[in-house]
Amino acid sequence: MATAPSARSVAIDLIGAVLRRKRPLDDAIEDNIDMSGLPTRDRAFARLLVATVLRRLGQIDALIAHCLNTPLPPRAAAVHDMLRLGIAQLLFLRTPAHAAVATTVDLAEARGFISHKGLVNAVLRRLSQEGPGLVQLQDAPRLDTPDWLWQSWSAAYGEEGCRAIATAHLKEAPLDLTVRADPEGWAKLLDSVLLPTGTLRRNAGGAITSLPGYAEGAWWVQDAAAAIPARLFGEISGKRVIDLCAAPGGKTAQLAAAGAIVTAIDRSQRRLDRLIHNLHRLDLSVEAIVADAAVWQPRAKAAAVLLDAPCTATGAIRRHPDVPHLKTPDDVARLAVVQERLLGAAAEMVEPGGTLVYCTCSLEPEEGTAQIARFLARGGPFRRVPIEPAEVGGLTELLTAEGDLRTLPSHLAERDGIDGFYAARLRRAA
Repeated sequence: MATAPSARSVAIDLIGAVLRRKRPLDDAIEDNIDMSGLPTRDRAFARLLVATVLRRLGQIDALIAHCLNTPLPPRAAAVHDMLRLGIAQLLFLRTPAHAAVATTVDLAEARGFISHKGLVNAVLRRLSQEGPGLVQLQDAPRLDTPDWLWQSWSAAYGEEGCRAIATAHLKEAPLDLTVRADPEGWAKLLDSVLLPTGTLRRNAGGAITSLPGYAEGAWWVQDAAAAIPARLFGEISGKRVIDLCAAPGGKTAQLAAAGAIVTAIDRSQRRLDRLIHNLHRLDLSVEAIVADAAVWQPRAKAAAVLLDAPCTATGAIRRHPDVPHLKTPDDVARLAVVQERLLGAAAEMVEPGGTLVYCTCSLEPEEGTAQIARFLARGGPFRRVPIEPAEVGGLTELLTAEGDLRTLPSHLAERDGIDGFYAARLRRAA
């Protein structure tokens, strides 16, 4: 009788899906039948295993290379993944050595790599002795950051800023929540702290659905940086707002909870279904339309338009450690073209005197500051409206000299960081 899949077995499949088939981790998890069949605790463990491998991949592969005279052949790629999994447990998750070694050797046998059992055992046993000392000598931020990202961030934020960003990516992100009302009260009930920007933050871990207020729709999960752009419109109760590229719906929920009449647009039916499901729990109502925001036209122009443009998501690596292994410089250039087209379309949807907020969760200047500079240089009827420090909790380091939002993962380091986000507020001439 076949044995039920374990969390480690599922993790091997997910690692392969990301690193070789270039699937986003969240999509790979959603499509993995074995993952959905695991108990809740094992699902969380499987995701932790994969996230740790992806977050520490540069270090882990350097340790494997240290132990092997020659690289493993392509046909043994799964064995390489098993070594990665074993090392992640052994050196970064503090799994007892005997458990990390034995389970990985068993996994090699179960997957039919019987001839590689001895190698797996030898490498892991060696690293159980030498590994901690070798890790101490590694330059973790540099090893775990692809060259093109290191160069991009060094050019944009300086070598010191780049290293601070890469260091922030080595830690698991905390759980951030946006509440509909009474943040101080919910901070106590949820055993969380209230950040200056208005977001509640608690340690990651545990079942989200069992937390107080989940069933009642009192709050939703949303990084502190991602929660800022929707607040830049000011008072929007009763106003028509168009939310472009809206899924999964955190910003949509903010706009609807503030009393706006929201039209949410997304080109993916699957993602829009998720948005509708999320808003149903929150008892919030919006008009949701499946459409390409670059060609869709509203019945009437809106007082506010929010464009959360598709991007490389390099600012969200703390929460999505698969991003550095999926994206390339070509993606930056390709998405910059998409963003420019969407920004032009969004501008046409704003009524005279109305406000347009453009944002991305990318650290790349081409997707942020350069995008807005090109837009304004074309001489359209828009001007930048600088964001005031009071709108970001007095945290002036989150603002550029021009008054745009520019958060870095290294910001709020004493409070466990924040996602990298860019946002610019533009107003159409009356």
